[in-house]
Amino acid sequence: MSDNDGKKTLGVRGGSRPGQVKQSFSHGRTKNVVVETKRKRVVVPKPGAASGAGAATPAAGDPKKRPAGISDAELERRMKALQAAKARETEEAEARVAEEKAREEERQRRREEAEAKEREEREREEALKAKAEEEERKKREAAEAKKRAKEPAPAADPAAAQAAEQRGTGKAPSGPRKKDDRGAADDRQNRNTKGAGRDDGRRSGKLTLNQALRGGDGGRQRSVASMRRKQERARQKAMGENVEREKIIRDVQVPEAIVVSELANRMAERVADVVKALMKMGMMVTQNQTIDADTAELIIEEFGHKIVRVSDADVEDVIDQVEDKEEDLVARPPVITIMGHVDHGKTSLLDAIRNAKVTAGEAGGITQHIGAYQVKTDSGAVLSFLDTPGHAAFTSMRARGAQVTDIVVLVVAADDAVMPQTIEAINHAKAANVPMIVAINKVDKPAANPDQVRAELLQHEVIVEKMSGEVQDVEVSAITGQGLDELLEAIALQAEILELKANPNRAASGAVIEAQLDVGRGPVATVLVQNGTLKQGDIFVVGEQYGKVRALVNDQGDRVTEAGPSVPVEVLGLNGTPEAGDVLNVVETEAQAREIAEYRQQAAKDKRAAAGAATTLEQMMAKAKADEDVAELPILVKADVQGSAEAIVQAMEKIGNEEVRVRVLHYGVGAITESDIGLAEASNAPVIGFNVRANASARNSANQKGVEIRYYSIIYDLVDDVKAAASGLLSAEVRENFIGYAEIREVFKVSGVGKVAGCLVTEGVARRSAGVRLLRDNVVIHEGTLKTLKRFKDEVKEVQSGQECGMAFENYDDIRPGDVIEIFEREEVERTLD
Repeated sequence: MSDNDGKKTLGVRGGSRPGQVKQSFSHGRTKNVVVETKRKRVVVPKPGAASGAGAATPAAGDPKKRPAGISDAELERRMKALQAAKARETEEAEARVAEEKAREEERQRRREEAEAKEREEREREEALKAKAEEEERKKREAAEAKKRAKEPAPAADPAAAQAAEQRGTGKAPSGPRKKDDRGAADDRQNRNTKGAGRDDGRRSGKLTLNQALRGGDGGRQRSVASMRRKQERARQKAMGENVEREKIIRDVQVPEAIVVSELANRMAERVADVVKALMKMGMMVTQNQTIDADTAELIIEEFGHKIVRVSDADVEDVIDQVEDKEEDLVARPPVITIMGHVDHGKTSLLDAIRNAKVTAGEAGGITQHIGAYQVKTDSGAVLSFLDTPGHAAFTSMRARGAQVTDIVVLVVAADDAVMPQTIEAINHAKAANVPMIVAINKVDKPAANPDQVRAELLQHEVIVEKMSGEVQDVEVSAITGQGLDELLEAIALQAEILELKANPNRAASGAVIEAQLDVGRGPVATVLVQNGTLKQGDIFVVGEQYGKVRALVNDQGDRVTEAGPSVPVEVLGLNGTPEAGDVLNVVETEAQAREIAEYRQQAAKDKRAAAGAATTLEQMMAKAKADEDVAELPILVKADVQGSAEAIVQAMEKIGNEEVRVRVLHYGVGAITESDIGLAEASNAPVIGFNVRANASARNSANQKGVEIRYYSIIYDLVDDVKAAASGLLSAEVRENFIGYAEIREVFKVSGVGKVAGCLVTEGVARRSAGVRLLRDNVVIHEGTLKTLKRFKDEVKEVQSGQECGMAFENYDDIRPGDVIEIFEREEVERTLD
């Protein structure tokens, strides 16, 4: 036995730390060193001990076994290092084993938890299945009991009845049972409920571990309503009932045209059934084809539904067209329109009322577009004024002013009397059925004759008060201010008679007086609110455009939060530039506004297409022939405001005749852009800018492509220049001037020349370069030119009356003595458009 046998280790373990070295004593001698690690106590043999690895190594005290050159201290140090390394290896191996064991225990624990959870899920599902089966069985038994109660049951075989009872109750037949009957019964039950289990698995909202690992159970889950319908069908089938499904009659909305599949969807019918019904009617269509409303009505009636015809225009029904109650109406300011002939002092008269100088900002002192202003008189009355231009090209703008006005102030110059635009303004006022006040302006001039104005107005059925009529007339002077107070008093009196009222507490509606595309602010519309109150943030639709009120600016340039009836304001926030004269309506949502605007855009597009399209072959051929015979002057028009652009287009359409016409390729508001230059280049057309300019890129593009850009600020110059350009397209008028007659006395045959007529010039002169006609019995039988004109043997340019000469016709020889030659010259005369 070694010295290690029977050793006793002594030491205090309670307070020891990992890695602490303790000495152990055996028989009173120190033999081993005990090292305590974190996991295990390791006994390291002492150098020189007779056990373990120390017995096999050279002893420190044996010089024969010790390597040469190594001292005892060095040998002892090396032995300690070797033992420490072996101890570390042992500890690491034991630590790895312990860690692997812990991991295995953790995996086993998780596996057991997963199996337990899966087992709980399975038990819960089986419990739900059993509960559902029990409820189904009870329902089935109740149904069978009701059926048996209604019908007397025939006598049945007792054995069969017993078997049926056993099947219904689920009890096994009496008798000896085998050991594994329970297992077989469970298998049968699992097989019988396999389908139900699959359906319930679809309905379960939880995903178990087995389902995830198995796969294939995913996909579309059936809804609760679908499961109820399935259970109802199964119940009816089990009870033997043959109940027809109740037909649901629907109200089907049908527009003017509808796709077959959409019609089937609205009727809740199968598409194949609808297509079959159409084929029975003789229409071979597919589900993606469109049918008209009449055909859809026949199909709907055949399927037993009710048709509700709708139109695309129904989208505008959201715009409130309600009658205001009398108690909701309050007084509103009158809207006064200043109308009259050009240069009769309309804007100057309004300036005198407003104490402002509007005319100074107009080109040439002529109002180019409508101005809307609100004036507060000294008496405190608020008046809304519209200033319309007087030029003949702005008929539509004056008409718009008459449509939205309450009172028309007809301005007539005392020194100029009634003029064409004055008559037109009278007609507009009468057509709008609005009262009129005559303001005889410029009475301060020496040549003023107000009585002549009153007398001339009688010709147009305008009888003023001084001529025993009902129309008020006031003599005013915009320069001296004479009669302005009387004019305002007359307006206030007329407004009081009209009793103008509106409801400010409703959705706003109004009319667009003017619209323009402003740099930095975008599309801007001048709107005169007619009813309700327009507020910042309102969503509105105006003509083919829509938007949300981003800002409201009054006539003084100040921002306001709302505008009541008869208040003109500039509206910012449109998505495009509307047409002047469009009606503005406030709606509830932006979706409604967008839908209405899109419908109006499509309707306008269809209308333009229908107007420009020929309907029959004869019309197409006639239109093509007319287009060939008519010369066109294409132009592009860009203006500062919408009303001016429309008026220019109308003026351009009036220029021309049956031979030449002006065609406006495109018109709009805003600066001239590069796209306008591209269109002008493709059409070989000039670009006309009215109070607008081209941007830098457009100017460079125009210079490169050779496109002409003309700028105008006065309508007179624009119309005159376009008329002059269109006149250049007219073919010159050819006029014939008869210069002489000659009589053929004799006909000679000359070799190399042909027949030569010996003639006597009886009248005028015969010229070599002139045209000739050959008359025989005063009937023209040939028209051409002379090949030769000789006097004696010399070729001459002309022969005077009374002299003889020889003439030969170009490519014509049928001349006889006694024929008369008519000599004439043609000249071209330039034509102009009146």
